[in-house]
Amino acid sequence: MIRTDALDQLPVRTAVPALRQALDDRGLAVLCAPPGTGKTTLVPLVLAGLTGEGPVRRVVVAEPRRIAARAAARRMAWLLGERPGERVGFTVRGERVMGPDTVVEVVTTGVLLQRLQRDQELAGIDVVIIDECHERHLDADTVAAFLLDVREAIRPDLRLVAASATTDAEGWARLLGDAPVIEAQGVSHPVEVVWAPPVRPVRPPHGMRVDPALLAHVASVVRRALAEREGDVLCFLPGVGEIGRVAGQLSGVAAEVLQVHGRAPAAVQDAVLAGSSDGRRVVLATSVAESSLTVPGVRTVVDSGLAREPRTDHARGLSALTTVRASQAAGRQRAGRAGREAPGTVYRCWEQAEDGRLARFPSPEIKVADLAAFALQAACWGDPDAAGLALLDPPPAGAMGAAREVLTAVGAVEADGRVTDRGVRMSRLGLHPRLARALLDGAAEVGGRRAAEVVALLSEEPPRDYGDDLAAALRTARLGKDGYAARWRQEVRRLSSSLKGSGTGGAGTDDAAVGLVAALAFPERVARARGEGTFLMASGTGAELREGSRLRSAPWLAVAVADRPAHAASAQVRLAAVIDEDTARVAAGHLRFAGEEVRWDGRDVVARRVERLGAVELSARPLKRPDPALVREALVEGLRREGLGLLRWSRDAEQLRERLAFLHRELGGPWPEVSDEALLGRTEQWLEPELSRARRRSDLGGIDAGQALRRLLPWATGEAARLDELAPERIEVPSGSRIRVEYGGAQPVLAVKLQELFGLQETPRVAGVPVLVHLLSPAGRPAAVTADLASFWREGYKAVRAELRGRYPRHPWPEDPTTVEATRFTKARLRRE
Repeated sequence: MIRTDALDQLPVRTAVPALRQALDDRGLAVLCAPPGTGKTTLVPLVLAGLTGEGPVRRVVVAEPRRIAARAAARRMAWLLGERPGERVGFTVRGERVMGPDTVVEVVTTGVLLQRLQRDQELAGIDVVIIDECHERHLDADTVAAFLLDVREAIRPDLRLVAASATTDAEGWARLLGDAPVIEAQGVSHPVEVVWAPPVRPVRPPHGMRVDPALLAHVASVVRRALAEREGDVLCFLPGVGEIGRVAGQLSGVAAEVLQVHGRAPAAVQDAVLAGSSDGRRVVLATSVAESSLTVPGVRTVVDSGLAREPRTDHARGLSALTTVRASQAAGRQRAGRAGREAPGTVYRCWEQAEDGRLARFPSPEIKVADLAAFALQAACWGDPDAAGLALLDPPPAGAMGAAREVLTAVGAVEADGRVTDRGVRMSRLGLHPRLARALLDGAAEVGGRRAAEVVALLSEEPPRDYGDDLAAALRTARLGKDGYAARWRQEVRRLSSSLKGSGTGGAGTDDAAVGLVAALAFPERVARARGEGTFLMASGTGAELREGSRLRSAPWLAVAVADRPAHAASAQVRLAAVIDEDTARVAAGHLRFAGEEVRWDGRDVVARRVERLGAVELSARPLKRPDPALVREALVEGLRREGLGLLRWSRDAEQLRERLAFLHRELGGPWPEVSDEALLGRTEQWLEPELSRARRRSDLGGIDAGQALRRLLPWATGEAARLDELAPERIEVPSGSRIRVEYGGAQPVLAVKLQELFGLQETPRVAGVPVLVHLLSPAGRPAAVTADLASFWREGYKAVRAELRGRYPRHPWPEDPTTVEATRFTKARLRRE
């Protein structure tokens, strides 16, 4: 029997007529409704015609997480007075609860992606709702883009709703062709904010690590909330590990402590969502409880201020979830959970002054995540560059380039980006392309079952108490009776069935099989020991094992999970398997280089015959007769790294370069540009033949840079002959002295004793540019600076004369310096002459 009373109490009901009208008129709509309003549960039932309003239609609801998909289906079935699998069902990876009468199906966005790749028409589906689109998960963005393609090309009748728990929906409305935005007002009660920062400073999060002192503080704030407030407490933490550690510190509290996350057993999830009439509860949850799940009975929220987001270091081949400060938007969502049913309180475990410095919104996953799986989906869709997809944010070019390299290496796409048959098969395995490669290629070597076991371990990182040895973790999972082991066995069954009999290998030990499959998944992370628990990965990144790890003595590792904290020199290995060199060669064969290597090593040219796996050097021996062209390239690289100072620069050579730079700046062509960048770009025009004869660093020091620079003068046009006219080395002043001109600054400088310019009316010029005259005392000390000599004689000379005639009485200091003869001498010397 339909629970009409419960349905009527859902605030989103007031927005349903406008939503139905928008879909009737446009077929597209954006629905904005706060958490707890019924956006996820009532709207699909109404659009499916299951509440007695309108025709029956098949509705698919796409949720970002498996826990949310299951919870939504159970809640809708409960509202209909049914069990999941009747008129409401759900499909998540490895689990499908459906029946012949099902018209509302809740799926994860990943499942919907797979379905779209197999059946672009979505035959029999009338409405698709993309829920929690504000979270900007990559799969949700991709699903939206594909569905818009489908509507435009083959299913204009397909109705599409983007449902958001925030009012920031302008971007989605534009993406959906200026679709109508329907807003539902939730029941919002006031929420008091209590700032509860730690008393002592805590270390900021890095990688997956969170300072234990912060977790202890969060636990103490939970105890404080239980003492100061009534009702249940919802505590937000970044991940499963932190939830477990805080739960351990809450033993003995006068409340039931529940843990909610994607790995939680279904029974625990049901208990949390059902509420409790027997005493108080403390619900420790990840960000899944921000909007995807509504936890009844909550009056107080304790917010740790942390969240997990994907990050990828493309240069080092490292990608993982990392702990970050939660955004302001996430903070508002979390706080709102305290005021859904009654006035509430949020305890924020950070300083109020920090709040304004937090990011406004979480980073869209497409901007920060590993895009290999996305790029494979786009290639299977027929748009390898994703250039034609309607996306809120375009994928970063660098990340797409790195993704293309991965897909090419695993054989998923051709060099031009087109998907291969193997790539299509990989895309249908529901795995990251790296793991799909490990499953397919590993099955041929170690057997389908064992390959599936290892890949299942890699697809969901084992709990920390399983240790960092992947082979030992496999043995623990086989015998385990915990929730992780149960999920692992379910995934092994799914992966084994997807192989359909392929993979008849199976020889060798479990340890060898684990190492090979892990290395096939992450070939850039095969690593050779450097001593004392440190390794060098093929990607070039160092790796370190924790003290006490049994893997520290291994000669080679296949690193499955590692994170590199900010500013750290090496990655910290969290999960790895022992391998040998032969396994590394097999798995990372595409990274193998064997041949002559001539390079600049920071000190000199090194010429060797080497064999490497990426950055890991396997063997090397000196080359007696290296290729001269390679030697030349290495020397140019040395000049690029250490500068042209490796050449022999006399004072005249340095001044010639400064004169040429001045002429290029003032007159342009044909005078050459002589910056480091320009000179390094045309070495063949000025450093030959000496550079091709050089073999080592010391030979560079024998090249006369001044003589070489003269090759760049415009000899062909005859302008070279005007060098001394346009930018003379020296200028003759009225005293008869020839004074050197310095061209190193922004303006040529002539430094000359003041008396040697007596009688000179105008400032000297070079190439039409007035020099900057540094007037010196008889002792050669600075007295004045001017670019306008006539003005100086009129306005500045009198003060300088008054100061210097007392210091240097033996020298002439006429009242009018423009009418007397210039001199280098004292008055006595002048009288004698």
